[in-house]
Amino acid sequence: MSELLTDGERMIRWAKDLWDYPRSLTGHGTHATLKYLKSINNDLNLHLFKSGERVFDWTIPDEWNIYDAFIEHESGEKFAKFSSHNLHIMGYSVPCDIHLSLSELLPHIYTQPNQTDVIPYVTSYYADNWGFCMSEKDKRKLPTGKYHVVIDSTKGPGTMELADLVIEGDSNDEIFFSTYICHPSMANNELSGPVLASALIQYIKHKYKKPKYTYRFVFVPETIGSIAYLSQNLDKLQDKVICGFNLSCVGDERSYSHIESRMGDTLADKALQAALIGLKNVVTYSFLERGSDERQYCAPGVDLPLCGFCRTKYGEYPEYHTSADNFDIVTADGLNGSLNVMKTIIDAFEANLFPKINVKCEPQLGKRGLRPSVSQKGFYGDINTRSDFIAYADGKHSIFDISRKIKKNLRLVIEEAEILKKHNLLNP
Repeated sequence: MSELLTDGERMIRWAKDLWDYPRSLTGHGTHATLKYLKSINNDLNLHLFKSGERVFDWTIPDEWNIYDAFIEHESGEKFAKFSSHNLHIMGYSVPCDIHLSLSELLPHIYTQPNQTDVIPYVTSYYADNWGFCMSEKDKRKLPTGKYHVVIDSTKGPGTMELADLVIEGDSNDEIFFSTYICHPSMANNELSGPVLASALIQYIKHKYKKPKYTYRFVFVPETIGSIAYLSQNLDKLQDKVICGFNLSCVGDERSYSHIESRMGDTLADKALQAALIGLKNVVTYSFLERGSDERQYCAPGVDLPLCGFCRTKYGEYPEYHTSADNFDIVTADGLNGSLNVMKTIIDAFEANLFPKINVKCEPQLGKRGLRPSVSQKGFYGDINTRSDFIAYADGKHSIFDISRKIKKNLRLVIEEAEILKKHNLLNP
Protein backbone atom coordinates (compact mmCIF):
# COMPACT_ATOMS: atom_id res chain seq x y z
CA MET A 1 0.00 0.00 0.00
CA SER A 2 1.47 3.35 -1.08
CA GLU A 3 2.06 6.03 1.53
CA LEU A 4 -0.54 8.80 1.54
CA LEU A 5 0.97 12.26 1.96
CA THR A 6 -0.62 15.65 2.30
CA ASP A 7 0.33 18.28 -0.27
CA GLY A 8 2.60 19.94 2.28
CA GLU A 9 4.30 16.66 3.20
CA ARG A 10 4.84 15.86 -0.47
CA MET A 11 6.51 19.22 -1.06
CA ILE A 12 8.71 18.75 2.01
CA ARG A 13 9.80 15.36 0.69
CA TRP A 14 10.74 16.85 -2.67
CA ALA A 15 12.69 19.64 -0.96
CA LYS A 16 14.59 17.20 1.24
CA ASP A 17 15.45 15.09 -1.80
CA LEU A 18 16.91 18.20 -3.45
CA TRP A 19 18.72 19.49 -0.37
CA ASP A 20 22.25 18.21 -1.10
CA TYR A 21 22.44 19.16 -4.78
CA PRO A 22 25.19 21.83 -5.18
CA ARG A 23 23.09 24.33 -7.10
CA SER A 24 24.46 27.51 -8.65
CA LEU A 25 23.84 29.51 -11.81
CA THR A 26 25.22 26.58 -13.78
CA GLY A 27 26.76 23.16 -13.27
CA HIS A 28 25.90 19.61 -12.38
CA GLY A 29 23.97 20.50 -9.21
CA THR A 30 21.56 22.69 -11.14
CA HIS A 31 21.28 20.08 -13.91
CA ALA A 32 20.47 17.40 -11.32
CA THR A 33 17.86 19.68 -9.78
CA LEU A 34 16.11 20.20 -13.12
CA LYS A 35 16.32 16.47 -13.82
CA TYR A 36 14.60 15.77 -10.49
CA LEU A 37 11.89 18.36 -11.17
CA LYS A 38 11.33 16.75 -14.56
CA SER A 39 10.78 13.42 -12.79
CA ILE A 40 7.89 15.10 -10.94
CA ASN A 41 6.44 16.71 -14.09
CA ASN A 42 7.84 14.93 -17.12
CA ASP A 43 6.78 17.53 -19.69
CA LEU A 44 9.23 20.07 -18.26
CA ASN A 45 11.29 21.42 -21.16
CA LEU A 46 15.01 22.14 -20.77
CA HIS A 47 16.63 25.12 -22.52
CA LEU A 48 20.37 25.73 -22.87
CA PHE A 49 22.31 28.99 -23.19
CA LYS A 50 25.99 28.94 -24.07
CA SER A 51 28.63 30.72 -22.02
CA GLY A 52 29.40 34.07 -23.60
CA GLU A 53 25.97 34.38 -25.21
CA ARG A 54 24.61 37.93 -25.01
CA VAL A 55 21.18 38.32 -23.39
CA PHE A 56 20.16 41.98 -23.43
CA ASP A 57 22.86 43.81 -21.42
CA TRP A 58 24.18 40.63 -19.80
CA THR A 59 26.43 37.75 -20.83
CA ILE A 60 25.89 34.11 -19.88
CA PRO A 61 28.71 33.23 -17.46
CA ASP A 62 31.11 30.33 -17.63
CA GLU A 63 29.85 27.00 -16.36
CA TRP A 64 31.00 26.22 -12.83
CA ASN A 65 31.12 22.80 -11.23
CA ILE A 66 32.13 22.06 -7.66
CA TYR A 67 33.16 18.59 -6.48
CA ASP A 68 35.03 19.07 -3.21
CA ALA A 69 36.68 21.75 -1.10
CA PHE A 70 38.31 22.00 2.31
CA ILE A 71 40.90 23.83 4.38
CA GLU A 72 43.48 21.52 5.99
CA HIS A 73 45.67 22.62 8.88
CA GLU A 74 49.24 21.33 9.08
CA SER A 75 48.06 19.07 11.93
CA GLY A 76 45.77 17.25 9.51
CA GLU A 77 42.54 18.75 10.91
CA LYS A 78 40.12 19.92 8.20
CA PHE A 79 37.80 22.91 8.29
CA ALA A 80 34.99 24.29 6.11
CA LYS A 81 34.50 20.95 4.38
CA PHE A 82 32.25 21.17 1.34
CA SER A 83 31.28 17.56 1.98
CA SER A 84 29.72 18.68 5.29
CA HIS A 85 27.70 21.60 3.90
CA ASN A 86 27.38 23.13 0.44
CA LEU A 87 27.54 26.65 1.86
CA HIS A 88 31.14 26.17 3.04
CA ILE A 89 32.38 27.09 -0.43
CA MET A 90 31.89 30.55 -1.90
CA GLY A 91 29.84 30.07 -5.05
CA TYR A 92 31.86 30.15 -8.27
CA SER A 93 35.22 29.79 -6.49
CA VAL A 94 38.01 29.09 -8.96
CA PRO A 95 40.05 25.91 -8.44
CA CYS A 96 42.83 26.08 -5.85
CA ASP A 97 45.54 23.83 -4.46
CA ILE A 98 47.80 26.09 -2.45
CA HIS A 99 49.61 26.36 0.89
CA LEU A 100 49.48 29.54 2.93
CA SER A 101 49.58 30.96 6.44
CA LEU A 102 46.57 31.74 8.61
CA SER A 103 47.03 35.48 8.01
CA GLU A 104 47.00 34.87 4.27
CA LEU A 105 43.96 32.60 4.55
CA LEU A 106 41.73 34.82 6.68
CA PRO A 107 40.84 37.36 3.92
CA HIS A 108 39.32 34.44 1.99
CA ILE A 109 37.07 33.31 4.86
CA TYR A 110 33.56 34.78 5.04
CA THR A 111 31.40 34.80 8.15
CA GLN A 112 28.25 36.49 9.42
CA PRO A 113 29.70 38.33 12.44
CA ASN A 114 26.31 39.30 13.88
CA GLN A 115 25.16 35.65 13.76
CA THR A 116 28.12 33.74 15.13
CA ASP A 117 26.70 30.21 14.74
CA VAL A 118 25.68 30.22 11.06
CA ILE A 119 27.44 29.70 7.74
CA PRO A 120 26.66 32.56 5.33
CA TYR A 121 25.77 32.14 1.66
CA VAL A 122 28.37 34.03 -0.43
CA THR A 123 28.94 34.09 -4.20
CA SER A 124 31.23 35.70 -6.77
CA TYR A 125 29.57 34.93 -10.08
CA TYR A 126 31.15 37.48 -12.38
CA ALA A 127 34.74 37.79 -11.12
CA ASP A 128 37.44 35.21 -10.52
CA ASN A 129 37.72 34.73 -6.75
CA TRP A 130 37.93 31.95 -4.26
CA GLY A 131 36.75 31.67 -0.70
CA PHE A 132 35.27 29.64 2.11
CA CYS A 133 32.33 30.32 4.42
CA MET A 134 32.30 29.42 8.11
CA SER A 135 30.54 30.39 11.27
CA GLU A 136 32.20 33.27 13.09
CA LYS A 137 32.55 30.98 16.09
CA ASP A 138 34.53 28.39 14.10
CA LYS A 139 36.66 31.02 12.41
CA ARG A 140 37.80 32.29 15.81
CA LYS A 141 38.99 28.76 16.69
CA LEU A 142 41.30 28.37 13.70
CA PRO A 143 44.79 27.55 15.01
CA THR A 144 47.90 29.36 13.88
CA GLY A 145 50.17 27.60 11.43
CA LYS A 146 50.22 26.58 7.78
CA TYR A 147 47.14 25.58 5.78
CA HIS A 148 46.51 23.60 2.63
CA VAL A 149 43.57 25.00 0.61
CA VAL A 150 41.90 22.64 -1.85
CA ILE A 151 39.03 23.65 -4.13
CA ASP A 152 38.21 20.95 -6.63
CA SER A 153 36.14 22.94 -9.11
CA THR A 154 36.03 23.74 -12.79
CA LYS A 155 35.10 27.02 -14.41
CA GLY A 156 35.05 27.47 -18.15
CA PRO A 157 32.92 27.59 -21.30
CA GLY A 158 29.80 25.49 -21.04
CA THR A 159 26.06 26.03 -20.71
CA MET A 160 23.45 27.51 -18.43
CA GLU A 161 20.24 25.52 -18.10
CA LEU A 162 16.70 26.57 -17.33
CA ALA A 163 13.31 25.01 -17.88
CA ASP A 164 9.69 25.81 -18.59
CA LEU A 165 6.39 23.99 -18.79
CA VAL A 166 3.21 25.20 -20.46
CA ILE A 167 -0.25 23.80 -19.74
CA GLU A 168 -2.37 24.76 -22.73
CA GLY A 169 -5.86 26.13 -22.12
CA ASP A 170 -8.78 27.18 -24.30
CA SER A 171 -7.51 30.76 -24.16
CA ASN A 172 -4.09 31.92 -25.27
CA ASP A 173 -4.08 34.27 -22.29
CA GLU A 174 -1.42 33.05 -19.87
CA ILE A 175 -0.98 32.96 -16.13
CA PHE A 176 2.77 33.00 -15.50
CA PHE A 177 4.71 31.54 -12.57
CA SER A 178 8.48 31.89 -12.13
CA THR A 179 10.84 30.58 -9.49
CA TYR A 180 14.56 29.95 -9.25
CA ILE A 181 16.80 26.94 -8.90
CA CYS A 182 20.28 28.34 -8.16
CA HIS A 183 20.49 28.42 -4.34
CA PRO A 184 22.22 25.49 -2.58
CA SER A 185 21.11 23.86 0.68
CA MET A 186 18.69 26.51 1.89
CA ALA A 187 15.10 25.47 2.40
CA ASN A 188 13.12 28.68 2.13
CA ASN A 189 15.43 30.47 -0.27
CA GLU A 190 15.17 28.60 -2.48
CA LEU A 191 13.83 25.10 -2.40
CA SER A 192 10.35 26.24 -1.40
CA GLY A 193 9.65 28.02 -4.70
CA PRO A 194 10.42 25.13 -7.06
CA VAL A 195 8.48 22.59 -5.00
CA LEU A 196 5.48 24.93 -4.75
CA ALA A 197 5.53 25.49 -8.52
CA SER A 198 5.75 21.71 -9.04
CA ALA A 199 2.74 21.14 -6.80
CA LEU A 200 0.77 23.82 -8.65
CA ILE A 201 1.49 22.12 -11.97
CA GLN A 202 0.11 18.87 -10.61
CA TYR A 203 -2.92 20.64 -9.14
CA ILE A 204 -3.87 22.23 -12.46
CA LYS A 205 -3.38 18.99 -14.39
CA HIS A 206 -5.44 17.01 -11.90
CA LYS A 207 -8.34 19.44 -11.39
CA TYR A 208 -8.61 21.10 -14.79
CA LYS A 209 -8.33 18.59 -17.61
CA LYS A 210 -9.33 21.31 -20.08
CA PRO A 211 -8.41 24.61 -18.42
CA LYS A 212 -9.84 27.91 -19.61
CA TYR A 213 -6.49 29.65 -19.37
CA THR A 214 -2.95 28.69 -20.33
CA TYR A 215 -0.43 28.34 -17.49
CA ARG A 216 3.30 28.86 -17.93
CA PHE A 217 5.86 27.79 -15.31
CA VAL A 218 9.51 28.84 -15.48
CA PHE A 219 12.44 27.48 -13.42
CA VAL A 220 15.53 29.66 -13.81
CA PRO A 221 18.78 30.67 -12.14
CA GLU A 222 17.95 33.97 -10.45
CA THR A 223 18.54 37.21 -12.41
CA ILE A 224 20.60 35.88 -15.33
CA GLY A 225 18.08 33.09 -15.93
CA SER A 226 15.03 35.33 -16.07
CA ILE A 227 16.92 37.79 -18.29
CA ALA A 228 17.92 34.94 -20.61
CA TYR A 229 14.37 33.60 -20.75
CA LEU A 230 12.98 37.05 -21.50
CA SER A 231 15.57 37.57 -24.23
CA GLN A 232 14.08 34.67 -26.20
CA ASN A 233 10.41 34.99 -25.24
CA LEU A 234 9.67 38.66 -24.53
CA ASP A 235 7.33 39.37 -27.45
CA LYS A 236 5.33 36.22 -26.80
CA LEU A 237 5.09 36.89 -23.07
CA GLN A 238 4.05 40.51 -23.57
CA ASP A 239 1.36 39.37 -25.98
CA LYS A 240 -0.02 36.54 -23.84
CA VAL A 241 0.67 37.00 -20.12
CA ILE A 242 -2.21 38.68 -18.26
CA CYS A 243 -1.13 37.79 -14.72
CA GLY A 244 2.03 36.42 -13.14
CA PHE A 245 3.79 35.65 -9.88
CA ASN A 246 7.41 35.32 -8.84
CA LEU A 247 7.51 32.63 -6.15
CA SER A 248 10.26 32.85 -3.54
CA CYS A 249 10.60 32.05 0.17
CA VAL A 250 7.16 30.45 0.33
CA GLY A 251 7.74 27.76 2.96
CA ASP A 252 7.67 29.32 6.44
CA GLU A 253 4.66 30.02 8.67
CA ARG A 254 5.44 33.54 9.89
CA SER A 255 3.64 35.82 7.45
CA TYR A 256 2.31 36.28 3.91
CA SER A 257 4.03 38.84 1.72
CA HIS A 258 3.05 40.68 -1.45
CA ILE A 259 5.80 42.48 -3.36
CA GLU A 260 3.97 44.85 -5.67
CA SER A 261 4.59 45.19 -9.37
CA ARG A 262 6.33 48.36 -10.52
CA MET A 263 3.07 50.31 -10.61
CA GLY A 264 1.24 48.15 -8.08
CA ASP A 265 -1.99 47.92 -10.06
CA THR A 266 -1.77 44.83 -12.24
CA LEU A 267 -4.26 41.98 -12.29
CA ALA A 268 -1.65 39.97 -10.37
CA ASP A 269 -1.50 42.59 -7.61
CA LYS A 270 -5.29 42.55 -7.34
CA ALA A 271 -5.43 38.74 -7.38
CA LEU A 272 -2.90 38.37 -4.59
CA GLN A 273 -4.50 41.10 -2.49
CA ALA A 274 -7.84 39.32 -2.78
CA ALA A 275 -6.41 35.89 -1.93
CA LEU A 276 -4.69 37.25 1.19
CA ILE A 277 -7.72 39.04 2.70
CA GLY A 278 -8.32 37.80 6.23
CA LEU A 279 -5.10 35.80 6.55
CA LYS A 280 -2.80 36.46 9.50
CA ASN A 281 0.31 38.63 9.25
CA VAL A 282 -0.13 39.89 5.70
CA VAL A 283 2.59 42.37 4.68
CA THR A 284 2.62 44.43 1.49
CA TYR A 285 5.93 45.69 0.10
CA SER A 286 6.43 48.40 -2.47
CA PHE A 287 8.30 47.60 -5.67
CA LEU A 288 11.00 49.82 -4.18
CA GLU A 289 11.63 46.91 -1.78
CA ARG A 290 11.99 44.35 -4.59
CA GLY A 291 14.88 41.90 -4.64
CA SER A 292 14.05 38.86 -6.74
CA ASP A 293 13.17 38.26 -10.39
CA GLU A 294 10.27 40.71 -10.29
CA ARG A 295 13.14 43.16 -10.99
CA GLN A 296 13.41 41.72 -14.50
CA TYR A 297 9.79 40.87 -15.28
CA CYS A 298 8.61 44.37 -14.28
CA ALA A 299 11.53 46.30 -15.76
CA PRO A 300 10.80 49.18 -18.16
CA GLY A 301 10.33 47.80 -21.63
CA VAL A 302 9.30 44.41 -20.22
CA ASP A 303 6.46 45.37 -17.88
CA LEU A 304 4.81 41.99 -17.48
CA PRO A 305 1.77 42.11 -15.15
CA LEU A 306 3.58 40.27 -12.38
CA CYS A 307 4.15 40.67 -8.65
CA GLY A 308 6.12 38.76 -6.02
CA PHE A 309 4.69 36.30 -3.51
CA CYS A 310 6.48 35.08 -0.38
CA ARG A 311 5.59 33.89 3.07
CA THR A 312 8.22 35.91 4.96
CA LYS A 313 9.95 38.07 2.35
CA TYR A 314 13.58 37.37 1.46
CA GLY A 315 15.90 39.40 3.64
CA GLU A 316 13.23 39.87 6.32
CA TYR A 317 13.90 36.73 8.35
CA PRO A 318 17.14 36.19 10.30
CA GLU A 319 17.94 32.80 8.78
CA TYR A 320 17.94 34.21 5.23
CA HIS A 321 21.07 33.37 3.18
CA THR A 322 22.58 31.26 5.96
CA SER A 323 22.81 27.63 6.97
CA ALA A 324 19.99 28.30 9.47
CA ASP A 325 17.54 28.42 6.53
CA ASN A 326 16.59 24.79 7.02
CA PHE A 327 13.60 22.56 7.73
CA ASP A 328 13.07 24.17 11.11
CA ILE A 329 11.97 27.18 9.05
CA VAL A 330 10.22 25.49 6.15
CA THR A 331 7.32 23.26 7.14
CA ALA A 332 4.56 21.28 5.48
CA ASP A 333 2.00 23.71 6.91
CA GLY A 334 3.96 26.69 5.63
CA LEU A 335 4.18 25.30 2.12
CA ASN A 336 0.55 24.25 2.19
CA GLY A 337 -0.49 27.79 3.15
CA SER A 338 1.28 29.11 0.05
CA LEU A 339 -0.23 26.38 -2.10
CA ASN A 340 -3.73 27.29 -0.93
CA VAL A 341 -3.20 30.96 -1.82
CA MET A 342 -2.06 30.13 -5.34
CA LYS A 343 -4.71 27.45 -5.81
CA THR A 344 -7.37 30.00 -4.90
CA ILE A 345 -6.10 32.38 -7.59
CA ILE A 346 -6.06 29.60 -10.18
CA ASP A 347 -9.58 28.55 -9.17
CA ALA A 348 -10.74 32.16 -9.59
CA PHE A 349 -9.48 32.26 -13.18
CA GLU A 350 -11.07 28.92 -13.96
CA ALA A 351 -14.40 29.84 -12.29
CA ASN A 352 -15.39 33.14 -13.88
CA LEU A 353 -12.94 36.02 -14.11
CA PHE A 354 -15.59 38.64 -14.89
CA PRO A 355 -18.86 37.43 -13.33
CA LYS A 356 -22.07 39.06 -14.57
CA ILE A 357 -25.49 38.73 -13.00
CA ASN A 358 -28.09 37.88 -15.64
CA VAL A 359 -31.24 39.49 -14.18
CA LYS A 360 -32.26 43.12 -13.88
CA CYS A 361 -32.38 44.59 -10.38
CA GLU A 362 -31.72 42.24 -7.50
CA PRO A 363 -32.61 38.60 -8.09
CA GLN A 364 -35.22 37.12 -5.76
CA LEU A 365 -32.93 35.00 -3.63
CA GLY A 366 -35.59 33.77 -1.21
CA LYS A 367 -37.42 31.64 -3.76
CA ARG A 368 -34.13 29.94 -4.55
CA GLY A 369 -33.33 29.23 -0.91
CA LEU A 370 -30.46 31.72 -1.00
CA ARG A 371 -31.85 34.08 1.61
CA PRO A 372 -33.58 33.45 4.97
CA SER A 373 -37.37 33.28 4.60
CA VAL A 374 -37.85 35.33 7.76
CA SER A 375 -36.40 38.84 7.92
CA GLN A 376 -35.53 40.38 11.29
CA LYS A 377 -33.07 43.04 12.26
CA GLY A 378 -29.81 41.47 13.41
CA PHE A 379 -30.57 38.02 11.96
CA TYR A 380 -29.48 38.34 8.34
CA GLY A 381 -26.46 36.08 8.75
CA ASP A 382 -23.87 36.60 6.00
CA ILE A 383 -26.42 37.43 3.33
CA ASN A 384 -24.65 40.76 2.82
CA THR A 385 -21.70 38.94 1.23
CA ARG A 386 -24.01 37.45 -1.38
CA SER A 387 -25.83 40.70 -1.97
CA ASP A 388 -22.60 42.66 -2.18
CA PHE A 389 -21.17 40.18 -4.66
CA ILE A 390 -24.27 40.56 -6.83
CA ALA A 391 -24.03 44.35 -6.64
CA TYR A 392 -20.64 44.33 -8.35
CA ALA A 393 -21.09 41.32 -10.66
CA ASP A 394 -21.54 43.52 -13.72
CA GLY A 395 -19.09 41.83 -16.09
CA LYS A 396 -16.73 44.78 -15.72
CA HIS A 397 -15.34 44.09 -12.25
CA SER A 398 -13.05 41.08 -12.06
CA ILE A 399 -13.65 38.55 -9.32
CA PHE A 400 -10.50 39.98 -7.71
CA ASP A 401 -11.98 43.49 -7.82
CA ILE A 402 -15.16 42.24 -6.18
CA SER A 403 -13.25 40.44 -3.44
CA ARG A 404 -11.26 43.58 -2.64
CA LYS A 405 -14.34 45.83 -2.87
CA ILE A 406 -16.44 43.80 -0.43
CA LYS A 407 -13.39 42.92 1.72
CA LYS A 408 -13.98 39.18 1.64
CA ASN A 409 -11.34 36.54 0.97
CA LEU A 410 -11.19 35.39 -2.63
CA ARG A 411 -12.03 31.79 -1.69
CA LEU A 412 -15.36 32.89 -0.19
CA VAL A 413 -16.12 35.02 -3.24
CA ILE A 414 -15.44 32.06 -5.55
CA GLU A 415 -17.82 29.95 -3.49
CA GLU A 416 -20.51 32.62 -3.84
CA ALA A 417 -19.97 32.69 -7.59
CA GLU A 418 -20.36 28.92 -7.76
CA ILE A 419 -23.62 29.05 -5.77
CA LEU A 420 -25.08 31.74 -8.01
CA LYS A 421 -23.92 29.89 -11.12
CA LYS A 422 -25.60 26.72 -9.86
CA HIS A 423 -28.88 28.67 -9.67
CA ASN A 424 -28.40 30.08 -13.17
CA LEU A 425 -27.94 33.64 -11.93
CA LEU A 426 -24.53 34.26 -13.53
CA ASN A 427 -23.62 34.32 -17.19
CA PRO A 428 -21.20 31.48 -17.99
